[in-house]
Amino acid sequence: MEIILKEDVIGLGYKNDIVNVKPGYGRNYLIPQGKGVIASVSAKKALAEELKQKAVKLAKIKAEAEALAEKLNAVSLTISAKVSNSGSIYGSVGSLQIADELQKLGFNIDRKTIVVKDVKAVGEYVATVKLHKEVAAQVAFTVVAENAPVVEAPVAAEAPAVEKAPVVEEVPAEEEKAEE
Repeated sequence: MEIILKEDVIGLGYKNDIVNVKPGYGRNYLIPQGKGVIASVSAKKALAEELKQKAVKLAKIKAEAEALAEKLNAVSLTISAKVSNSGSIYGSVGSLQIADELQKLGFNIDRKTIVVKDVKAVGEYVATVKLHKEVAAQVAFTVVAENAPVVEAPVAAEAPAVEKAPVVEEVPAEEEKAEE
């Protein structure tokens, strides 16, 4: 079944695309939700005329997306996450955290347009931001431990001095009780 999309549908296509979908998906979801219409001959002609009129506007939108992509390609994010002793992250870093960091820098990016692989360890990664059907930006980000250097340094310095003195005094007392 051919459908003309009336808005962007993630994973399917962009506005004004003609896509083939299963009949149930088209009849039960896309058409009732107003996300698409049946691609009849008259609808295709109307779409072609509409696209001719909007060609200038589409070129402007694409140019804006390309300008934003250049700015995003220059951005490097640092995302802090809680990390276990082995260096793996509790949970994972996903598009939501990247969108939040971009929001802090003044970029209003929808998290649904950000594609990122599973990030479950500390390190450097790259996320793809789909700004337009022909324009995508690469955002580099680094995942760092939230408080690993701060927690490990004081524990290593203070713990042996505090714990060894009481332990040494208590161990002989326990051994004497055990021998009696």
